[in-house]
Parts: sequence; C-alpha cells; structure tokens
Amino acid sequence: MEKLTSGVVLCEDGLARPAWAAVDPMLREYYDTEWGMPVHGEQAIYERISLEGFQAGLSWATILRKRPAFREAFKDFQPDTVAAFTDADVERLMQNAGIVRNRAKITAAITNAKATIALREDGGLDEFVWSFKPDATPAPQSLEQVPTTSTESIALSKALRKRGFVFVGPTTMFALMEAIGMIDTHLVDSHRRGSSGIWG
Repeated sequence: MEKLTSGVVLCEDGLARPAWAAVDPMLREYYDTEWGMPVHGEQAIYERISLEGFQAGLSWATILRKRPAFREAFKDFQPDTVAAFTDADVERLMQNAGIVRNRAKITAAITNAKATIALREDGGLDEFVWSFKPDATPAPQSLEQVPTTSTESIALSKALRKRGFVFVGPTTMFALMEAIGMIDTHLVDSHRRGSSGIWG
C-alpha cells in the first residue's frame, strides 16, 4: 500500500481509496459497493437516518459491524413497525448487546419512525430528503478538503426537525447526504469518484 500526495491510498489491488477505506475489509467493501451510491425509498432512507443517528460520537465502523444486529432488533427498520414500539420494546433494546444501547438514540429511532409516517401525507421521506440535493457537489483533493456540513445539510436538518425528527443535526445530515449519493465527496483521485452516476 502506498499513500499518495492527494490523500488517497494506492491499495494492493491497484485501486485508490481514502485511508479510512483502505485497510479494514468491511469498510473497503462498504466503500467500494455502497457508500455514495443513490439510495431511494422510504424504508431505506429511514434506516440510514436511524443508523447515522446511532453513529453520533462513534465510528462508522462500529455501526457497520453492528448493522445486522440493528436490522434484526429494529425489524428491518420498517417505519410502521418501529413507530408501534412500546416502552417494553425500548427496555428490550436496552438489553441488546448487539446494538448501541443508548436510550436517547433508541427513542429517537421510534420518534423518527412516527415522523416518517406523518410525512407520507406530504410526498414522503424520499422526496422530502432528496429535495435538498444541491446544484453542485464538492470536489475534494484531500480528506482535509471534505466539508462536514453544507448550506443544504443545515437546511435539511432544520426542515426535518420542524417535521418532528430528532438526532438529525447538520453534520449527521451531511453524512447522510454523502452516504446516499446526494453529494459526491469521494476524493478526486479515488477510483469511486463519479460512481453514483449523478454527478459528471
């Protein structure tokens, strides 16, 4: 492996990736196949909002390792199912060592499931989130040039909060926008730059 001046790492397979996706096989697989690819659909976006909320203060690798357990515990993040969770479900989840046992984050996922259902009357979560897609995307040459918020992520955060969502701060929403392909923050020299098909 060779670190290049642009901030990417030339891996042994000949592909250039950022350092965070260069070593851990799980993170590499996620980077190569999933991160930054367009995501649509109510359930899929609700799941990602939930996981980004659980990630706050932790590493994404931690959440990714626990994702299968999260999906099992939260019934595949079906909004109608999670919205019906009771206090007993919260206690059950607090005993589940496979997930992040944080009461505020668990109740946030339930709150956000209810808010997701409420949005159906107004076009739905998918349309709502994607309406904040910017006209241009960053083109970072190095990891230092990758922003952590944007005008759009701040606006999306405010709009979701107004609709009853919680744990949706501007930085968390920027990470969501990166993950679901609304923006392309792949480093310019990464082999994944432009892979979403959304940005030329």
